[in-house]
Amino acid sequence: MPSVVTWKGRRRPGIGTGLLRRRSDRIREQEHTMFRHTQRLQFDAKPEKPDPVYAHKLQELVGGAYGEMSVMMQYLFQGWNTRIKGKYKDLIMNTATEEIGHVEMLATMIARLLEGAPNTATTKMATSDPAVGAVLGGMDPQQAIIAGGAALPADSNGYPWNGRYAVASGNLLADFYANVAAEAQSRLQTARLYNMTDDPGVKDMLKFNLARDTVHQNQWLAAIEQLKEDGLEGVVVPGGFEDVEYREHAQTIWALSDGAESEVGLWAGGPTPDGEHEFSVLTAPEPLGDVGQAPPPDPKLYATYDGSLGRPKGPVLGTETGLKGKIKGAMKPTTGTPDE
Repeated sequence: MPSVVTWKGRRRPGIGTGLLRRRSDRIREQEHTMFRHTQRLQFDAKPEKPDPVYAHKLQELVGGAYGEMSVMMQYLFQGWNTRIKGKYKDLIMNTATEEIGHVEMLATMIARLLEGAPNTATTKMATSDPAVGAVLGGMDPQQAIIAGGAALPADSNGYPWNGRYAVASGNLLADFYANVAAEAQSRLQTARLYNMTDDPGVKDMLKFNLARDTVHQNQWLAAIEQLKEDGLEGVVVPGGFEDVEYREHAQTIWALSDGAESEVGLWAGGPTPDGEHEFSVLTAPEPLGDVGQAPPPDPKLYATYDGSLGRPKGPVLGTETGLKGKIKGAMKPTTGTPDE
């Protein structure tokens, strides 16, 4: 578990001055370290018995799109990229560091659920091959083959965690909205997994995870309101484009479904949440653009084409010589066959 150590500088009874000074210096060094690992977990991760099938399912909370690895990396990069010193960066980094510990808890739980797996008599009799045995026992074979009977940075289907799951835009309002959604999806999946096991030890850990997802949803919602109070952001991301966009299109709900129920919600009338517009519903909206037709293709790209749209235009690269001219010549569409 990552943790922060603080030293209050009070002398404890029975501790010599030299020992106290050495310990103080060591702790002072630790305070300048970004992360420090503590061997104890944030919360117990002790299943009552092995369960390779459930360990397979629990991988979703590790490496899934809304798993702990995603929010961990999301918060780390949000914090590192925050341009405002003080409370916002502190909040983000506090939560990011906590999420590192959540990954550790889940990885530990998965390893313990896999202890002795596959553990059925049928499996043991069927094969001595650990990979085949893993499949028959219900665990992810990669947990055996790659991780040696432990957790992987992957989801419940074995798909590796992807950095594209993490959202860090540099805009705190956009990021905090994304954080609320991430914690909501994470808590939803945790609740579903809670109902998929009868193991009291697993349920005990998931109760803790559910509670932390609750406070994280609330803290990001509160942080959104704090951004507004501090005058840093409004409601819509990004702010400052109200005079650029077409305002007549910034308040209408387009009714494009054959159902009429969308006209009875809060979004169908009254002021918009940003206070800049009045909601309205536009029934049977007419298209505002021209016919959507791709231009004639470059013959060098070999798209199927009958000539009905005319000849393609060459790339607009100017009349430069040298390297740019060579690029221009290489990209200029031909009017005959490629060999001409």
